[in-house]
Amino acid sequence: MKTILQLFSTIMKIIKQILTICFLLSLYSCNKSSEVTFETKVSETYRPIYHFTPSKGWMNDPNGLIFIDGEYHLFYQYYPDSTVWGPMHWGHAVSKDLVNWEDLSIALYPDSLGYIFSGSAVFDAENSSGLGTAENPPVVAIYTYHDMAGEKSGAKDYQKQAIAYSLDKGRTWTKYEGNPVLPNQGIKDFRDPKVSQITEADGNKRWIMTLAVLDRIQFFGSSDLKDWTLLSEFGQGIGAHGGVWECPDLLPFTTPDGKQKWVLLVSLNPGGPQNGSATQYFIGDFQNGTFTPDDTMIRWLDYGPDNYAGVTWANLPKEQNRTLFIGWMSNWLYAQRLPTKTWRSAMTIPRELSLFDVDGTLLVKSSPAEELLALRLQAISLSGKESVLPSEAVEILAEVDNEDHFQLKFSNELGEELLISKEMNLVTIDRRQAGKADFHPDFSAAHAAPMSWKAKNLRIFLDASSIELFVNEGELVLTSLLFPSTPWKKVEIGYGLDEVQLYPLKKP
Repeated sequence: MKTILQLFSTIMKIIKQILTICFLLSLYSCNKSSEVTFETKVSETYRPIYHFTPSKGWMNDPNGLIFIDGEYHLFYQYYPDSTVWGPMHWGHAVSKDLVNWEDLSIALYPDSLGYIFSGSAVFDAENSSGLGTAENPPVVAIYTYHDMAGEKSGAKDYQKQAIAYSLDKGRTWTKYEGNPVLPNQGIKDFRDPKVSQITEADGNKRWIMTLAVLDRIQFFGSSDLKDWTLLSEFGQGIGAHGGVWECPDLLPFTTPDGKQKWVLLVSLNPGGPQNGSATQYFIGDFQNGTFTPDDTMIRWLDYGPDNYAGVTWANLPKEQNRTLFIGWMSNWLYAQRLPTKTWRSAMTIPRELSLFDVDGTLLVKSSPAEELLALRLQAISLSGKESVLPSEAVEILAEVDNEDHFQLKFSNELGEELLISKEMNLVTIDRRQAGKADFHPDFSAAHAAPMSWKAKNLRIFLDASSIELFVNEGELVLTSLLFPSTPWKKVEIGYGLDEVQLYPLKKP
């Protein structure tokens, strides 16, 4: 009997080993070229694999982006109790590498003064606010209170600016007892403060608040983050004005020839180049609290339909020497109708902003952050016209030949397809046949962007429900949501593309 039991035990061990090997082989397989493929499964339909999403509920604008003691903090507009917009909170997530995100508890809740709308955060290193100590300076959040009862009553002054502070590196927050710190001037759209500290020509430091006010930007100055003085305003009659201006950001840059310029980001809804939401920007000078544009040219940060309300991280270490941006990957045209169930909305991948020159005209370049390289698995060279996609999450690199036109297509077994191309100086993402679109009449569309200069290379980030296209490492960018009925299965290399490489991207 003992011998039989020992034999049975040995057989079971062998079976277990065989099953383990079969499981591993189901994850890793070889194609005809003996190249490794890897399949990453989404946790639920359309939830991105490597883009940030809330665990549940509704999310929109990124807020309070700040780097503190080795952590990137991402606060965001959040309503935990529904997948459509509601009483706004500040959700909170942190990351050490911009790839792996840990969702933390809610940072700011609505209260008697109103919902917690968009804003920013700064590290008050010199404790100018007096809200901390010299030994433990505070992190200060600056945000908009939105009084919903006031809005419904017909009042115009229902938005005001307020502050909260943290003495434990952004983990917990206390609202300032003297809120609001900037009352309303009688303008109904008076919101989204982006604050930074600027060293002026005389060597003195001053806090500058860049605020969206209906159809313009107002700049305020403060020495202590609590008392604010109006310095100037910009934008009335300048730039795109199809809708309300929102979520501004004022940023210093060095031009390719070594000069300093300032870039003013301004989100706009509606009125973008693809209908609905988009972010425009102006390039110029900022002196003595006044922004002066170099010209009145309309420039768009992203020509796709689905990158909005993006802002940049504060307090980055000097050795990084970069400007780091992230946006809300959606569009107010249809954001509340998207075909997801327990959650709604994602952020774009993080991007590095810089200036480049095209025939004497300065433009903003938006490149994927270098940390995204950590997502790559083993490279696969695509040598044929058609290849099987190994995952729902991939990055594709391709060189554009001398003809400066190209075509690339993704498809699935249902005949749905997504087409990317450049023809006649227009770069296009065509999602008209790319899956579910019946939730809004404007979703099914081809979105084109003008590009008069030569396209040299493409970098594409594909996820379960989105695509981000970077031409020439971000000289032109299009971001687009997609909802294929089943995941993309094939990629077809059309004309104009050489040296195409594909990287399956792992789940963080």
